[in-house]
Amino acid sequence: MSADPTGHRFTLRSGRGSAEIAQVGAALRALRVGDVDLVPRYADDLPTPAASGVVLVPWPNRIRDGLWTQRGQTYQLAISEPKFGNASHGLLRFTPYRPVATSADAVTLAAAVVPQTGYPFHLETRVTYTLTDAGIAVEHEIVNVGAAAAPVAVGIHPYLCFSDAATADLRLELDAASWFRLDERNLPIAEEPLDEEHDLRVPRRVGDLALDAAFTGIPRGADGLIRAILHAPDGRRVELWAGEGFEYLQLFTTDRYPGHDLALAIEPMTAPADSLNSGRDLRWLEPGEAWHLRWGITLHA
Repeated sequence: MSADPTGHRFTLRSGRGSAEIAQVGAALRALRVGDVDLVPRYADDLPTPAASGVVLVPWPNRIRDGLWTQRGQTYQLAISEPKFGNASHGLLRFTPYRPVATSADAVTLAAAVVPQTGYPFHLETRVTYTLTDAGIAVEHEIVNVGAAAAPVAVGIHPYLCFSDAATADLRLELDAASWFRLDERNLPIAEEPLDEEHDLRVPRRVGDLALDAAFTGIPRGADGLIRAILHAPDGRRVELWAGEGFEYLQLFTTDRYPGHDLALAIEPMTAPADSLNSGRDLRWLEPGEAWHLRWGITLHA
């Protein structure tokens, strides 16, 4: 029997739901509430497709040419997106995390970002997935265990769905003030006010959208959370929510997710693409400093 390309799967169960967390990338591989999958499934023998559910550290999205400069120092990362000549999705996307704590409804996984070419900093990271009555809550801890201040940004790449409805017929809602226009290499070149194509304040049918853009200026609720909402035709809705530190949501539609005609990613990010160059919302962790973040997915029936 061949090995699972996503590594060991940690299966969580509670009264109404279940989830699968893949060892590789600490990815949210499956999430089910009642009889409905809220994360699109893919075949057991496939590696994680399209970064599905993976944790993106120490940067989300892309770094132009893999080349970046901060505080008078210039660094060259490996090019992990050869098609566009970028460094993409951080340094832990294909890393097998190690389990730290497990229970019936929760798991904590850990992995280190060790000093390496293009990123000479040392981080310890942990991610904890906990099932809730109506979905899942996720907590991240990033600790600088090195001797120098380290620049860090965090992202996650979950896809959302209703398994009993066509993704094309779902409606997507996001209250945001602006979006980032991209160049031909999928790198931001301008932040712009919402235009007709990117205005999702009134829910719009996913099948009518072609999205690969980050949004910001997202108002927080009284609970301190930002939200994107996916509406099913029968009135159910699933929310992706994110707490303090997450100022951006990347929305991405694709017809290349195996087994699905259309897939939608809603990606919380603490900084936009190419933040190692722009410095925008880049977090500098001092030696010994820890950063805590949280986000999750909740179904409202």
